[in-house]
Amino acid sequence: MASAQQARPGRLRIYLGAAPGVGKTFAALSEAHRRLERGTDVVVGCVEHYDRPRTLALLDGLEQIPARRFTYRGAQLAELDTEAVLRRAPAVVVVDELAHANPPGSRHERRWQDIEEILAAGIDVLSTVNIQHLESLGDVVENITGVRPGETVPDEVVRRADQIELVDMAPQALRRRMAHGNVYSSDRVDAALSNYFRLGNLTALRELALLWTADRVDESLQRYRAEHRIRSTWQARERIVVGLTGGPEGRTLIRRASRMAAKGSGSEILAVHIARADGMTPASPKELAVQRTLVEDLGGTYHHVIGDDIPAALLDFARGVNATQIVLGSSRRKSWQYVFGPGVGATVARESGPDLDVHIVTHDEIAKGRGLPMASGARLGRARVLNGWCTALAGPALLALLLHGLGVRVGFTNDVLLFLVLTVAAGLVGGMLPALASATVCSVLLNLYFTEPFSTPFTNDPRNLVSIAAFFGVAVAVASVVDVAARRTHQAARLRAESEILSALAGSVLRGEDSLEALLERVRETFGMESVALLERESETGRWTCAGSVGPADAKQLLRPEDGEVDMPVGDNRMLALSGRVLPAEDRRVLAAFAAQAVGVLDRQRLLGEAEHARELAEGNRIRTALLAAVSHDLRTPLAAIKASVSSLRSDDVTWSAEDEAELLRSIEEGADRLDALVGNLLDMSRLQTGTVTPLIRDITLEEVVPKALRGVPEGSVRLALAEALPLVAVDPGLLERAVANLVENAVKYSPPGKGVLVQASALGDQVELRVVDRGPGVPDSGKDRIFEPFQRLGDVPRGTGVGLGLAVARGFAEAMGGTLDAEDTPGGGMTMVLTLRAAHGRLPTRARVPARAAVPVPRQFGERRDRRTRQDWQDRQNRQDGERNPHAPGARGR
Repeated sequence: MASAQQARPGRLRIYLGAAPGVGKTFAALSEAHRRLERGTDVVVGCVEHYDRPRTLALLDGLEQIPARRFTYRGAQLAELDTEAVLRRAPAVVVVDELAHANPPGSRHERRWQDIEEILAAGIDVLSTVNIQHLESLGDVVENITGVRPGETVPDEVVRRADQIELVDMAPQALRRRMAHGNVYSSDRVDAALSNYFRLGNLTALRELALLWTADRVDESLQRYRAEHRIRSTWQARERIVVGLTGGPEGRTLIRRASRMAAKGSGSEILAVHIARADGMTPASPKELAVQRTLVEDLGGTYHHVIGDDIPAALLDFARGVNATQIVLGSSRRKSWQYVFGPGVGATVARESGPDLDVHIVTHDEIAKGRGLPMASGARLGRARVLNGWCTALAGPALLALLLHGLGVRVGFTNDVLLFLVLTVAAGLVGGMLPALASATVCSVLLNLYFTEPFSTPFTNDPRNLVSIAAFFGVAVAVASVVDVAARRTHQAARLRAESEILSALAGSVLRGEDSLEALLERVRETFGMESVALLERESETGRWTCAGSVGPADAKQLLRPEDGEVDMPVGDNRMLALSGRVLPAEDRRVLAAFAAQAVGVLDRQRLLGEAEHARELAEGNRIRTALLAAVSHDLRTPLAAIKASVSSLRSDDVTWSAEDEAELLRSIEEGADRLDALVGNLLDMSRLQTGTVTPLIRDITLEEVVPKALRGVPEGSVRLALAEALPLVAVDPGLLERAVANLVENAVKYSPPGKGVLVQASALGDQVELRVVDRGPGVPDSGKDRIFEPFQRLGDVPRGTGVGLGLAVARGFAEAMGGTLDAEDTPGGGMTMVLTLRAAHGRLPTRARVPARAAVPVPRQFGERRDRRTRQDWQDRQNRQDGERNPHAPGARGR
């Protein structure tokens, strides 16, 4: 029995997860229990349980191989004892963490190498791995999480596994599991949730795991079909192949296929164009480019396939991608053309078989005809064509004079061959027409001077007529082949040049080089023109205006299409005009692509400008409306309290005790502080809206700023926990203090009694994160972005508690310093504000140079009168600066 086990390698089953804690080890141990119950010899070689109660419970009842002990850097490590597993020789062994790195002195450097040795001994292995440990995904994971995986496993090792089972869990469920302490100990939960286990990180890692597993499933299916030579379609999912001819009906077919795909979940669209190997195709490159863009916009893919038998090539492609449906258009051939065959659609429908559904879609181009493009002649030049005609006409005469007039006799057969060489030479030099003329002249001369009776159109030997006829046919055939080869060479060179130009144009579009002037300059350089202009007009009778032009300063101005040598219309009221030389007809196809792109760039620029203008108008209207609402109520509330308290103190008919007077004065002070804070936030928001905030960036520590921002909150309501050895941050200290003060004030306002606010900071890559955590009611996901808009309040907060500018000002200041401010849910309930700042890696604090225009934020010390006075002095100074530089600036005083 042992020899039978040794006869085959062991089977590897891997449990793949998106992140730690999803339940990979739990699933592997559960499978071990199931096999043990079936009588299989199962042992545990190595399991990293991390003291998780449920994992420890599953270890009960399973035989465990004693771990091998290592001492590494003063720590005791328990590692897999590969030799003990091999000596024990069980049927199945559980070895956790496939990507684990073994300590120095181990049998192998990596645990996956231990597993390969165990598999070679014929022992089945149950193992686990996270998606971030796959070697090919290291860069992707680092971009998502900011952390480079230290332990990796080659992808090929995982691909070779006999079974890969995805252990999936929703990110929200995993975060709840962590918050309940089921993954990490309680002292590590907050840090984990704030860094690696963010909702966005987990969602991206889950998508990676799902896509990687789906690709492996597809590979397994294709491999199985190939091994068993299965050519029929397995309808695992709907794949719709659209056959494109390059004609105008292609857009209709693509949209029809898109509607069909929308009826089923997970359907794919694959558009394919079959081109003949000889390049003779009626397809329009421009139309194919448009159709390719359309199919990609609809979520499909475009494919280009070479094949002389179009129906067979189309069916081979469809079966190769495991397609379930084919969409074709009704034939554009005329009725008489069906004598040459039934057509592509009928052939595909007949040969498709029962596994492929073929849809023939009607369109507007039915029976309108189609044909091969006429190949234009090679541009040989006037001199070369003239030489060809001289060779075709003078050459035969000179050769006849040499052979007949001078009496050189070489035999009729050799005479025919010499005239044939002359005809081929005429075709090589001058093209098809000189070659035909040469063949005709040579045939006449052979009949007149080289067959008896001479100088007459008759001949005594009929075989000579056959020879002359054969000569003419061969001469015409050879000349046509030579001419076709010349034209094909010219076409190939031209198409290559066009493809390079269009490829460069497409590349500039993909790179975002959408400046109209840059595109017109490219047109000028490509076609060697002197100047280029894009003209437009309001209507067909309107006056032309120049939307953009390029060219030397002394070049002719193009104000109308008639001013240029070349014009390319784009629609009814747009025209691309060029001056310098007349373009050949062949260049107009590429020029049309440039013209369409130029109009697209112009329209895109204008739409962006209009959208930005509309956004500014809408934002201004919304802010004005909200400001009126704030002034009408929120500013009047503290004023009313101040007015009531002052009136009470001034009243002569009431005698106030010292305690009452102190209470009224305290009410006046609180109302003034509230009013001061409201006006300050309004002024800050106004400066943010007008772009007059200029940060003074310095390298400082958070300890210099954050404690100052907490002075205005009740004592004991905030707990500060800044990590040690934080790097310096590149910020404006004043702006940062104002932003943090607003965040903390907002958190304290919404925190329930007895639940303090936590302010903590940590480093993540080249950034430093400051997190303000509260245990308030929280905000739904749909409202997380809206709370940063000006004049927004949470839920049913009563009026008079602020105008809703604190978070908007905080985000504005954060972005002015090059940082970000986002809202996240606090595990267990509440809201966490995440302020991300740029780290100044190890740089020492420097003294900032004050620019001519700087925004100096107000210290948030509103609890004391001297602080309010400091704020007032700052406000006066700021207003005076605004008035001196710009009398119309928000908050400026008139002179």
